Amino acid sequence: MTNRPAFRPLLPSLLAAATCALPMTAAADPAPFELTGPDLRIEVTRGEKTLPIAKVPSLAAGDKVVVHGAFSEDQGANFVLVSAFLRGATNPPPKDWIDVARTWKSKEKDKALTLTVPKGARQLVLLLVPETGGAEGVLVDAVRGKPGEFVRASQDLNQASLDHSRLIAFMAAIRAQDDNGPEYLRTVAPTLASSLSVKLQADCLSKVIEQQASCLVQNRESLVLSDVHSSSIADTLTGTPTDLALQLSATREGGAGYYSAYIGVARDIARIFGAFNNPSFNYLPTLSVRNDDTMSLLLNAAPSFQKPKSVMVTALPAIEADIPPQLRSTAKGPVCAAQAGAVLPVEGAPLVFSTQLAHAVQVRLTSASGQVLEVAATPRADKGGYMLAAESLPAAFTGTVRAHLHGLWGFAAFEGPDFVLQRPDGSAWKVAGQGQDAADGLIVGRDNDVQLEGSAPSCVEEITLRQGNGAAKPLKWRTLQDNRLAVTVPLEGARPGDMRIELRYQGAKDPVAVTLRARAEASRLDALELHAGDTHASLTGQRLDQVRTIMVGDVEFRPDGLTREGAVDRLWLTAQGTGHAPDQGDTAKAVVRLEDGRSLPMQVRVAPPRPQVALLNRTVNPAAVAKGARNLDLGAAGDLLPDTGELVFSVKAGGGMKLGPLDTVEIAAAEGESVVRLSAGKGLTLESPEVLVARLKATDIPAGTFGPLRFRLLRGGATAGDWQPLATLVRLPGIEAVVCEAEECTITARSLFLVDAVGADVGFAKAAAVPPGYTGSALKVPKPADGVLYLRLRDAPGTPVKLPVG
Repeated sequence: MTNRPAFRPLLPSLLAAATCALPMTAAADPAPFELTGPDLRIEVTRGEKTLPIAKVPSLAAGDKVVVHGAFSEDQGANFVLVSAFLRGATNPPPKDWIDVARTWKSKEKDKALTLTVPKGARQLVLLLVPETGGAEGVLVDAVRGKPGEFVRASQDLNQASLDHSRLIAFMAAIRAQDDNGPEYLRTVAPTLASSLSVKLQADCLSKVIEQQASCLVQNRESLVLSDVHSSSIADTLTGTPTDLALQLSATREGGAGYYSAYIGVARDIARIFGAFNNPSFNYLPTLSVRNDDTMSLLLNAAPSFQKPKSVMVTALPAIEADIPPQLRSTAKGPVCAAQAGAVLPVEGAPLVFSTQLAHAVQVRLTSASGQVLEVAATPRADKGGYMLAAESLPAAFTGTVRAHLHGLWGFAAFEGPDFVLQRPDGSAWKVAGQGQDAADGLIVGRDNDVQLEGSAPSCVEEITLRQGNGAAKPLKWRTLQDNRLAVTVPLEGARPGDMRIELRYQGAKDPVAVTLRARAEASRLDALELHAGDTHASLTGQRLDQVRTIMVGDVEFRPDGLTREGAVDRLWLTAQGTGHAPDQGDTAKAVVRLEDGRSLPMQVRVAPPRPQVALLNRTVNPAAVAKGARNLDLGAAGDLLPDTGELVFSVKAGGGMKLGPLDTVEIAAAEGESVVRLSAGKGLTLESPEVLVARLKATDIPAGTFGPLRFRLLRGGATAGDWQPLATLVRLPGIEAVVCEAEECTITARSLFLVDAVGADVGFAKAAAVPPGYTGSALKVPKPADGVLYLRLRDAPGTPVKLPVG
């Protein structure tokens, strides 16, 4: 017999039922599938390629299927092996679709089944019965007489076996953690549950460390009983065939991750097979564990070798088109591949972790120079993705490397997601910017924001600050684009001098150092930028945090925000009261008053006025609603722009200004640089010298942008006007259904995490909050009185969106 995991007491409340619950009667619990049955050896050939059964997700017409019994040498009983192709519940198979093998015979043609999948077949079932005179005829009559029951059994047992594989994988991984120490469970159990789509019982992780593993793998009866098809209904069956349809969760072999209930399913199948029971035979459903070419059967009742003898029923993969796994990347940025065993995180197909259906999986690496390398990848449920098998990579594959996951799903190729990998290339880190001023830009007495540039920032695991021989102090940092890190360097109470920022890569023994100089510097005034008619200005220099006010003529400007650009401070100023800048071309004397009471004079030349435009009109054109989805009412004001829609808006020139073909419009998020620039012929149309019409497609805005948008006019593409509010870019959930009962409604949707709350009224007095990071697809909410639910989006909490219930 082939060694394999026994189906022992399973997991605690780790698996929840799939959908709505039906009441349970006081019936005996079904026996678990923990009895070891016989093994079969199965290979499938399609064209010139042969695969073991464990790597075959589905069969196709023309496939060659070879089935052998794989009994131990001391096997005492002889078994008759019967195969039957099925073609639907109401269409009995012809007799030549049913074959018989006598597994104890010596000749290959007698002891094995060599089958060719016929055109029109949809299922293939195997029946194994102890040697009995006349058994073949009885089994053929049973299959042809009631094909629908075997069709149902084939579908249910196939699905049950696949879901059972996820449970076995979870149990094996939990028990294997003893080798890593029980404290490791708290970290790995949630990852395992997510990878295998198993509902985790979080209470187990709050127990004493030594009790966690046993808690996670106990109480089999509470694991996978399905409320979708209640056992109480099955218990009313008395052995008579029924047309009761098993409402199984629609988990395809691609692994959508629903929770199936194979115990309850097998219980129902046992009842259905009761119709065929007679003084000679009883039908016994089995689950299958597939490993390479071996399909091992698991029983929940001991087979009988005397009358009535047991007919063990099992199913091979369905005869249908392959549905490859829909793997999605869960990486939040570049993946560090500095050490062996880098993991590419994926989700969406738990069967890639629990079965061999996905095989020959590789990662295609493309270096910055264009070199390509294929690296084997291994699925690791405990890591949440595919682990690169290579211990080391060639030197050319350093810096930023593109990666693409691909492999085989059965006989067909499948394409997985793309990733960005990073590996240190040995180059030095430096302060982003030019010249010595960039390295001398630290100012003591305050926090300094420093941007560092270097190789593989995703591989940096620690950054510290050290001055002289002093102790290292940890620093906070975040990853930016273009191989940069933004580091906050607190120098409150520090003394001027050389500072070392030390960066440590994953797995590196020694850190990489960047030397900077911290200075104690008084305010230095470089230039005051002021345009005619402006109510605001900007001052550049150093230590501008010491500026209290600036007087330009009789107009007082006060600080309104300080930013740092390399070694230079930029202080934003706003005019007080009704004052504004002098006329264009005037030369004015400015007086800068500092916090310490000093006053510094400087000359200011007033620049030409900024371009002035006003938002004239705007219209939102939403994209067509996907088939089966519900429409959301965003309102007619045009305040909300869905991330799949289009915004058409117009602006009117002010102050007697004439618009021209060289003028452009910039679009930006509430904070940060512009993300889209519209120009003539590229989203911008000059209606007249006074009016411009702009067309902004949400898909042209970089991914990751959401929330309030603003716009400004660039005169001739150079002189910029003031930023003005435009609209709010929102990401919308995909509402699929709203079902209301007496007191509450249930919303079924994709991406419910984009919603902050759902209310029965516009004031959200009666509302259901959506937890941050919610990944479910259903939400119960209060029932509205006026037939309209209100959604408060995370991207636009101040503008409710209407969802009609009717």
